[in-house]
Amino acid sequence: MSDDLLTPRLRLSRPSPADLDAVHAINADSRVWTHFPSLRHRELATTVAMMERWERSWNEAGLGSSVVRLRSTGDVIGNGGCTLLGGEVWNVGYRIAADHHGHGYATEVAGAAIERARAIDPDRPVIAFLVEHNHASARVAEKLGLRLVHRGPDAGNHDPSVMRLVYADRDLTAEQLAATLR
Repeated sequence: MSDDLLTPRLRLSRPSPADLDAVHAINADSRVWTHFPSLRHRELATTVAMMERWERSWNEAGLGSSVVRLRSTGDVIGNGGCTLLGGEVWNVGYRIAADHHGHGYATEVAGAAIERARAIDPDRPVIAFLVEHNHASARVAEKLGLRLVHRGPDAGNHDPSVMRLVYADRDLTAEQLAATLR
């Protein structure tokens, strides 16, 4: 099975060191972090650490987050996919460049990644976790057939009023839920 995933408009590819600058530029843009500004990548080291987590997931589980390119141009417009979280669940996530918001790319990326995750390990649940005020991500999770299975305080958030939502494709065990809350 090739690491690349193709959708009608996108190519999702396993990241390489050559992708670092493009991935960092997207994750450093405050416009993609309006729902959680403190997570914006202010230093390149933050992006390096994120990409290292993706690579561990690729190595351990055969799947991790990908670099998202437009098939028509090859331009990098984001990152996303399913990454193994806590050895328990597939965590679907994405970050799309602000100039490409509103075109359904997040749903396209996440849908393709979920399909691949289920092909690799259909017994492992697929989850999406997000902060409650990120309504766009909640809509994507629901479009993908995930349902809300948990609502609680977002541990470690500098704002104690922020709630974390966990969406999943099935009921989660206590261990699986715990993996999403770390």
